[in-house]
Amino acid sequence: MAQSPDAYVDTSALIAFLDRSDTYHPLFQRLFANPPRLITSALVIAETHGWFLRRYDRTRALQFMAMVEVMTPMQVHPVGRDEQDGALRILRRFSDQDLTLTDALGLHLMQSLRIPRCWSTDFHLGLTGVPLVIHAN
Repeated sequence: MAQSPDAYVDTSALIAFLDRSDTYHPLFQRLFANPPRLITSALVIAETHGWFLRRYDRTRALQFMAMVEVMTPMQVHPVGRDEQDGALRILRRFSDQDLTLTDALGLHLMQSLRIPRCWSTDFHLGLTGVPLVIHAN
């Protein structure tokens, strides 16, 4: 049986890693330099691709996708019916929060896969008690 990932990677971590103007860029540059076993979701990849497309252009968005292809310590988890149902349960549980479906899916994956840490700058990703790396560094 494969070992579970050491950390879940959220959109905000990928943006901070790649955008030098981000406040958390130095932290994520250091973390990604020697990453542990990481997991993210297909929704995070789509959300980050869209961010680069809107903020910059098609070229930067494609460069991001090329980086994802070669980031071997990071597994991209697909989104099937079970994941979607789990995310919907999270959205209902935290209906008082402005969670995106991407956030809810991340919370679901961290719970179901027992992921001990989250690489994110978004406080929503800490709603279930998984510590955010920005609070530990």
